[in-house]
Amino acid sequence: MSAEMEQLYRQRLERYTAAMRNEKPDRVPIRPFVAEFTAKYAGYTAQEVTQDYEKAFAAARKCAADFDWDAVVGNMVYVWSGLTQAIGLKYYAVPGVELPPDTGFQYLEPPEDDAWMQPDEYDLLIEDPTGYLFNVWLPRVSDDVSAMGEPTSLRNNLSLLKGGMAMWQYFGAFGTQAARLRTESGTVSAICGILKAPFDIIADKLRGYKGLCMDMFRRPEKVLAACEAMMPHLLHVAASGADPDRNVPVGLWMHRGCVPFLSPEQFERFYWPTLKQIIEGLHAQEIQTLFYAEGEWNANLKHIADLPELSIIFHVDRSDIFEVHETVGHKFCLSGGIPNDLLAFGTPDDVRDYCKRVIDGVARDGGYIMDASAIMQNDTKVENIKAMTEFTREYGVY
Repeated sequence: MSAEMEQLYRQRLERYTAAMRNEKPDRVPIRPFVAEFTAKYAGYTAQEVTQDYEKAFAAARKCAADFDWDAVVGNMVYVWSGLTQAIGLKYYAVPGVELPPDTGFQYLEPPEDDAWMQPDEYDLLIEDPTGYLFNVWLPRVSDDVSAMGEPTSLRNNLSLLKGGMAMWQYFGAFGTQAARLRTESGTVSAICGILKAPFDIIADKLRGYKGLCMDMFRRPEKVLAACEAMMPHLLHVAASGADPDRNVPVGLWMHRGCVPFLSPEQFERFYWPTLKQIIEGLHAQEIQTLFYAEGEWNANLKHIADLPELSIIFHVDRSDIFEVHETVGHKFCLSGGIPNDLLAFGTPDDVRDYCKRVIDGVARDGGYIMDASAIMQNDTKVENIKAMTEFTREYGVY
C-alpha cells in the first residue's frame, strides 16, 4: 500500500470515528449503505451479485473508489446464494431463481400455521437455545438436513459439509475485502460484527411476526423467557465479531420493534429490556452499536435516551431526524435521514436541498454521518447519489 493511500485511510478513519464519538471532525463523513445500487452502478444485475459474491465485492470497491466515500460495508447484498443454497434454506427468495434477475433477494415470512417454531416449543428454546436451533429449527428451514431421529442420508451429510465450507469461505472473504478497500481506495470498512435483538430473532426466524403477535397475548411469559435465554448468546456473537481496535461499531438492524409492529407498551415490555442489556454489555467492552432503526422510532426515543452516552450511533430511517436530534443528539451520533424515495424519484437539486436541511439542522456541532434513510437498492438514481456525495463534501465542512 502506498504511503499516500494509507494517509488517506487514516484521515477517513479519524473523520468517521470522531463523528461516531459525537465530536466535530474536519467535515461530515460520508458512509452510504449501498446494496443493489452497487450492482447497477458497476453494470451487474441483482442476480449476478447475489450468485457471485466476488462481483458484489468488486461492485462495492468500484463505488467506494469512484465516489470517494469515507466508509462503506464490504458487501450490503449480504445474501450469497452459494451459502443459502448449500444447505437448502427455505426462507430466502433469490434473484434469477424465485425472482426476476433485477429484483433484490427477499426474506420469506414463515406460514402462520406452519412456522419454523411451533407455539408449544418455547420451553425447548428456553432450556437450550443453540441445541433447539440445531436439532429442531435447522431441519425445518432446510430442504436437505434430516430431522433428529430420522435416517440420515448423503444429502444431509453433504449439506452440513457444504454449508460449513460456504460459510467459512464467504465470511472469511470479508477480511480480504476490507484490506482491498483500504489499500486500493483508502476506504474504511464501516462496521464489524453483527447483532440482532432477541425479539427480532423470534419474529424473523422462528415464530414469524403473526405468530409472535399472538404469543404476546397467549403466552407472554414464554416470549420474555425466550428473549432472556437468547440474550447472552447474542451478546457473545456480537462481541466476538467486533472490531478488536474498537474503532467501528457492531451492526444492529432493528426490524419489528417500532410502531406499527409493536405498540410503545409492547416495545417497553417485550423488545427493549434484553436488547438494552446487550447494548450496555457491549458498551462495557468499549464497543459501539450501530442502531439501524428501520421504520419510525420517535415513539420509543425516551427509552433509547436512557442508554449510556456514546453507546450507539442512531441511524435514522423514517423517524423525524430533527426530533431525534433534539431528544438524543446530545448523547449519540446520528446518521442517515435522507429519504430513499427522494434518492429514487427526486432530482439532484431536491437532494441537495434536503441534504442542506439535514446538515444545517443536525450536524452543526458534529456527530452526524451522511447516508440515506435505508439501504439503497437499484432504484436509487446515480445522479442523486452523486449530488448527495458532492454536496456533503463541499457544504459539510466545519
